[in-house]
Amino acid sequence: MKPIISLRDVAVRYKRSGNVFRKKSYFDALKSINLDIYPGETLGILGRNGSGKSTLLRVISGVIRPDRGRIVNHGASVSLLALQAGFDPNLNGRDNAILSGMLQGASRRGVQGKLDEIQEYSELGGFFFEPVRTYSTGMRARLGFSVTTIISPDILLVDEVLSVGDLHFKQKAERTMVEKIQSHQTVVLVSHSHQQIARLCDRAVLIDDGISFATGEPSKVLSIYEERLAKNKIN
Repeated sequence: MKPIISLRDVAVRYKRSGNVFRKKSYFDALKSINLDIYPGETLGILGRNGSGKSTLLRVISGVIRPDRGRIVNHGASVSLLALQAGFDPNLNGRDNAILSGMLQGASRRGVQGKLDEIQEYSELGGFFFEPVRTYSTGMRARLGFSVTTIISPDILLVDEVLSVGDLHFKQKAERTMVEKIQSHQTVVLVSHSHQQIARLCDRAVLIDDGISFATGEPSKVLSIYEERLAKNKIN
């Protein structure tokens, strides 16, 4: 099977913030990522905080360009579902849903035709018509997850969203993810829950210090990750 997205020696560097009297300094968020994503698979991304997981999803989605290396997308539509999804806080949930859907490649008319479904799935009720600045983090996650779930791109990138919100919606979101996985939706999932990675993913990759350290069956990669956590005494 041929990959639908390939990354080769991908690196991303951020400029550190500082004052005018200091020399410019940089932080290498990603140093060398080599990875293939295959159609229909669910790929789990593991790594401690600051290892580059969220940056990697942004590279895959096309939100940021790598400073070195190359990424090849063989014509797949990609959507990034993250807690810090780029909603306009001054617009209401409905208008943000339309903009978000259009940014994911859907037509305005197509998104408008799915607004009732998005509102119902999100369970936001009347808040769907309130400014997003009034939303809690969990409500934003509901809106973002609902839009992306209903629009359904070729590749769905999920960054910790399944861990946010009340228990009812967490369970509902995970059931939806299972349904998408069973329908051969391609999913790339970042989660701190090892149980979630083991339960939902076909493969996993461990990102350590900006490098794709290990790739393979989730149980094996999780074992490597836990060994490194114990060795380095990382909490």
